[in-house]
Amino acid sequence: MAGGPPPSASVSRPRLSARLWALPPVLALGVVFLYPLALVVQESLAPGAYAGVFASDAFREALATTVWLAVGATAGCLVLGFVLALVIAFVPFPGGRAVAKFIDVFLSFPSFLITLALLFLYGTVGIANGLWTDVTGAAEGPFRFLATPWGVLLAEVTYFTPFVMRPLLAAFSQLDTAQLEVASALGARPARIVRQVILPEALPALAAGGSLVLVMCLNEFGIVLFTGAKGVTTLPMLVYGKAILESDYPAACVVAVVNIAISVGLYALYRVVSRRVGAQR
Repeated sequence: MAGGPPPSASVSRPRLSARLWALPPVLALGVVFLYPLALVVQESLAPGAYAGVFASDAFREALATTVWLAVGATAGCLVLGFVLALVIAFVPFPGGRAVAKFIDVFLSFPSFLITLALLFLYGTVGIANGLWTDVTGAAEGPFRFLATPWGVLLAEVTYFTPFVMRPLLAAFSQLDTAQLEVASALGARPARIVRQVILPEALPALAAGGSLVLVMCLNEFGIVLFTGAKGVTTLPMLVYGKAILESDYPAACVVAVVNIAISVGLYALYRVVSRRVGAQR
């Protein structure tokens, strides 16, 4: 009886072939991403670079500003996104479906576009200040908050809120409406229905959307740059200033490494939360 190749050989060949096919994309990833990242880490290891950056007031202030802006914007997005998603999902109004679809389109907009729109509305020479000067005859308008940290916070909340609304709308679409009908039939007021029926079902989506927004706010550069907010320096802005304006590349790489480490940690948290949301669904 003729013998064929041993089973171990037939199994190992597909595995070897799969590894060979995976080699080109792995090499491309290494050249395009891992090698530049390794250069950044290597540059950050210059003697005294970490000690000098960590001891500087500029770094501590940028870190604190980055954290409070990211946390504040995330909190604002969670509250505003939850309210708007409730209205779209449970309050019938003309054009509701179109608004829900527009949210998907809004997610593709660049952040500087929203900031530019806010500048047209509330900038120093924007529409609001123009109307004020036309009506009152004053030399200048009172709306100058866009050049402050609160302006950056408003722009980030405006831009990132749809990133919270999208998973919420998906969660609301799977909610059993019979629960709402039973609660309403038993005399529960809308606020109680939201608190005891809708909110528990929305918590996983809120956690997933909030963790994603937190990661993106931590790395946001365009909004801070386009608002022109004075005295608002985040970690990405500090990297830009150290590298481009001061040509202090070791310090810029140290700040970049810190920013990457925080971002990767938060992204890992986002992945954990997303997996739990998927498992619950």
